[in-house]
Amino acid sequence: MFEWSEEQLMVRDAIRRFIEAEVVPNIEELEHGEMTPYDIIRKLYATFGMDQMARERFKKQVERKEAGPGAASQDEGAGGRGDGGAAAMTIIPIIELCHYCPGIVTAMGVSVGLAAGTIMKQGTPAQMERWGLDLLTGEKIGAWAITEPDSGSDALGGMKSSARRDGDEYVLNGNKTFITNGPYADTIVFYAKLDDGSETAIRDRRVLTFVLDRGTPGLDQSKPFRKMGLHSSPTGELFLSDVRVGKDHLLGETEDPQAGGGRDSAKGNFVTERAGLAAMSLGLIEECLKLSVEYAKNRMLWGQPIGDRQLIQLKLANMEVARLNVQNLVFRHIELSAAGKSLSLAEASAMKLYSAQAASEVAMEAVQLFGGNGYMAEFRVEQLARDAKVFQIYAGTDEIQVTHIAKDLLQR
Repeated sequence: MFEWSEEQLMVRDAIRRFIEAEVVPNIEELEHGEMTPYDIIRKLYATFGMDQMARERFKKQVERKEAGPGAASQDEGAGGRGDGGAAAMTIIPIIELCHYCPGIVTAMGVSVGLAAGTIMKQGTPAQMERWGLDLLTGEKIGAWAITEPDSGSDALGGMKSSARRDGDEYVLNGNKTFITNGPYADTIVFYAKLDDGSETAIRDRRVLTFVLDRGTPGLDQSKPFRKMGLHSSPTGELFLSDVRVGKDHLLGETEDPQAGGGRDSAKGNFVTERAGLAAMSLGLIEECLKLSVEYAKNRMLWGQPIGDRQLIQLKLANMEVARLNVQNLVFRHIELSAAGKSLSLAEASAMKLYSAQAASEVAMEAVQLFGGNGYMAEFRVEQLARDAKVFQIYAGTDEIQVTHIAKDLLQR
């Protein structure tokens, strides 16, 4: 694949019209925390029939899960053969939204991609019905809670949140931080270490995955954090103090690690997150480049447009190189999906590392090209530069991506 099809371009143009009507007029409110992104997400789903498509896909996934492991081997939308078109249609809104508001994509991606995705992959049919459908359609908002104050990049090994058996129930305790949608989530996918009373070191204990509902006794969801950027994506903390849940809240209703829960579930989601970051980076790079080209043509110094200056031309040329490289990575991901293949963790890490660095560098160069105006909020490159920085931090820092790539190379 080297370019969008005619059908995909039509979808892109329709998405752009939606964004101009629903997102652009609300940028200020989203940036200042006066408005959450969730109503916009729901309207996006309703406008383009994404909620109905989610219901149809949900029904097929439940049927495959009920049919047994063989029939459920290729989840729809997770890289099954012939899925390239679906992957492209998922990626196009991500790219277009990131021209203006990457935070909306983050909020949507965590709710649908991570929270709902985990439930649909690891849950029982009953759990899929109970929690999955409302998340997939956007009717409810989900959070994916793995990061803790003392774990950070060592998300699984450093995890201290615990799950202790007590009769037919589990008692959950712990603190999660930097949780996207945390303050407003209706449904929370929560990772914890099994405390079975053995002498097993905390680092090596089994990781279990639970689903929690807003308002559960002992669960406290913080107010949104104040952040450097990505203001349109609410982020907060979760505090669990002796939260009691039945086995029906344990994903898959089994502690068996061979069932694909816990650690395997988290690592699979890391791949999903990192591939999605490339599409987000592409949208942000495209917008920075567009704004920079327009400014270089119209900003006059010494009687001529600054675009006539070679140093400005160099900045624009480097931005275009970054755009092409990231676009090629996104297209390769779509092609792999069409071929029924998926990225390895190392491949997804390489994709994320380059794309995140490119987005941050392009955004900062755009600020520099705009000069003093670039530092002002009225010129949108200021917001995009603040938003871009987190691409190098969440879903695994640059440094973590390097370790995954290097380990893979050294093991060959």
